[in-house]
Amino acid sequence: MTSKAQHVVPQAGKWSVRKAGSARSTSVHATQDEAIKAATAIARNYGTELYIHGEDGRIRERNTFGENHAQSKR
Repeated sequence: MTSKAQHVVPQAGKWSVRKAGSARSTSVHATQDEAIKAATAIARNYGTELYIHGEDGRIRERNTFGENHAQSKR
């Protein structure tokens, strides 16, 4: 089974939304906030996790969406 977790990552001065394990972007945004909104909608739809990376590429926040409710770990 393939992970449908979404990642918000920096990409050439913009912010990219990518599915876990994919080299291709689902979408690219001018700001991190725009990318987070787009990735949150996808993660909620699939009931999966969202990983938000900082400008250094390291994970700074993780949100889990599923049957129970959204949970955030920073």
